[in-house]
Amino acid sequence: MIEDVNFQREINFQKSLVGKIPKDWEVSRVEDLGEVITGTTPSTSHEEYWNGEHPFVTPTDIMESKYVRTTERKVTQKGLQKGRLLPKDSVLVTCIASIGKIALAYEPCITNQQINAIICNKDVNPHYVYYALKSRANVLKSWAGRTTNPIVKKSLFEKFQVSLPRKMNEQRGIVGVLGVVDSAILKVDEVIWKIERLKKGLMQQLLTRGIGHEEYKDIPIGKIPKTWQTVKLGEVLELCQYGLSVKLGEKGKYRILKMDDIVNGVAVPDNAKYVDLDEHTFSNFKLEKGDILFNRTNSYELVGRTGIFLLDGDYTFASYLIRLRPKKEISDSQFLTYYMVFSNNRLRQLATRAVHQANINATNLQSFIIPVPPVPEQRKIAQTLVTLDKKLELERKEKVKLERVKRGLMGLLLTGKMRVKVD
Repeated sequence: MIEDVNFQREINFQKSLVGKIPKDWEVSRVEDLGEVITGTTPSTSHEEYWNGEHPFVTPTDIMESKYVRTTERKVTQKGLQKGRLLPKDSVLVTCIASIGKIALAYEPCITNQQINAIICNKDVNPHYVYYALKSRANVLKSWAGRTTNPIVKKSLFEKFQVSLPRKMNEQRGIVGVLGVVDSAILKVDEVIWKIERLKKGLMQQLLTRGIGHEEYKDIPIGKIPKTWQTVKLGEVLELCQYGLSVKLGEKGKYRILKMDDIVNGVAVPDNAKYVDLDEHTFSNFKLEKGDILFNRTNSYELVGRTGIFLLDGDYTFASYLIRLRPKKEISDSQFLTYYMVFSNNRLRQLATRAVHQANINATNLQSFIIPVPPVPEQRKIAQTLVTLDKKLELERKEKVKLERVKRGLMGLLLTGKMRVKVD
């Protein structure tokens, strides 16, 4: 356990380009930590290079986990030879576009050109380098500048600096402490993954096959129970309303929800914003429990995001959102939210697209075809999924707590403010 690790306070510090560090530590450039390799992409016009067994890592494969365990694309042995093979535990850092995503290679792999990899020297622990770079990821992002296509070139990345304990034992000790927390986070991640997988399967089953049905019918959007109806979304709504186009502030009379406040099918205000409105305007735009918020405009990947409002207090909603209020005698709010989340890919087909933006207007949205089970069945389906979501919420909160502990420890251990006692 972390509590069992013997720490000692260090009072002798030196100033450095990365902040105060212990006098027996040093500041190292990336190029001094090991060999830096920029990835390459085998030609996609050669089929013999692709769909093999060897990982081909791109920035989208680098998630929150410490290791890249799976990749969207894989290469053959021939494709592998077109890149520079990286050994297990190579440190992978994105340096083009999505700057500062960092992970370790779980097995030998190659990467695309957006990733610089570090093959660490024998006297440098790659896990320590991973943590050290993670702690300075925002600094690395700032090196790219504010451009349309940010980039940190290899020659510049090699000059990036991190603090480094000279003793390998101390590097290992720091890694050991942080590894305990990472192991706990990984266990929670595995539970979350299993629940999400179960939920995905249940949504597919319940939202298309229902509960206890034996007879089905084919409709343009697939197969549904024979007793279900199909209608346009607008037919089950008593309200379909655009949000407020007003100036948002840090202070104000009423809290206002934005498109980035829709997370995992629920309205969850994160970075709170406020507006001042007269009572008449607020009464027309006040959110009620059970209202559904629909993100009508964003990038194509994010447009159509849907979440149910279940909060207490006085809230309104911003212009990029559409508020849907179902007719209670026809449609259950939670069921409709789940169905819209489940049908996100089909919803996006309603969008008109510009260069960097997609939009789904209220007219097109109300024409969206949905199945309508009897309300009691809708509620049973929704309750089954709500139960899983409650379990997911508990696990996600546990993960947030562990990540907070990890950030705190990284802030202490990677600056030497707290030392791991080593022989």
